[in-house]
Amino acid sequence: MNLGIAIADFTRTGGPAGIARHVSRLARTAEDLGFTRVAVMDHLFQIGIVGPPQQEMLEAYTTLGYLAAATERVELLALVTSVGYREPGLLAKMVTTLDVLSEGRAALGIGIGAPFNIVEARGLGLPFPPVVERFERLEETVRICLQMWSGDEKPFTGRHYRLERTLNSPTTVRRPHPPILIGGSGEQKTLRLVAEYGNACNLFHGPDLRHKLDVLRQHCDRAGRDYDQIEKTVLLPFDPGARGENIPVLLAELRRLDRIGIDHVIGPVRGPDQHAALEMLGEGVVTEALHF
Repeated sequence: MNLGIAIADFTRTGGPAGIARHVSRLARTAEDLGFTRVAVMDHLFQIGIVGPPQQEMLEAYTTLGYLAAATERVELLALVTSVGYREPGLLAKMVTTLDVLSEGRAALGIGIGAPFNIVEARGLGLPFPPVVERFERLEETVRICLQMWSGDEKPFTGRHYRLERTLNSPTTVRRPHPPILIGGSGEQKTLRLVAEYGNACNLFHGPDLRHKLDVLRQHCDRAGRDYDQIEKTVLLPFDPGARGENIPVLLAELRRLDRIGIDHVIGPVRGPDQHAALEMLGEGVVTEALHF
């Protein structure tokens, strides 16, 4: 099993001047310890489980570009891009740019956005249409990205988007294209889109996880996709405890997730000192998980 970190808490006692060093150090330390993926949220206000909305939050793709220069091996992605925040052609270009500048380490994580996205979207004047329309836009966005990454420059005409020429130069370094991870656990639409277009899914950690995997397998059968070729990822907070006391429980849960077919677990690092917590996770969890 592979492990990745999600950087979600940017608040530093020294204020904004310390954020750059904080995030680059977290990413480099995670890479050195054997974590294989670094993700950031696509939020513009801080989310409630981390802190109040006025707490520091960085824009996702600017941050990923910075982390591309700060790291050498880890995969980089937003977990997950909110489909309404960027026009699809621009998003494909942004992920391509990240892939080129990271020398082939970008992935596209994308979803319809969480309900609480509406507060920041309205706050900053961004579109956040009803859920049915967001699903339609999600499918069209993925199709546009795939078309641009394939080298096909033909016009694209969909219900919501019209592109006259899907030119994408330079091409991506990663071949055939950056992996597409679709986030969410909805059984009728989200998991169907994973089966039809996705290289990976990101599921919520919960008691129905095995059932969600069964639903994904059914969608793959209907779509003619090989279920085993889709990477299954789960978002799970990593909290080793002040002295590592939570590590045995965390390892037991990772083993359980491995047994039911989860390939990659990604999580924010919890604790008052994220760097110290990350070091404990590297010593007590990462190496063990790689040998499951």
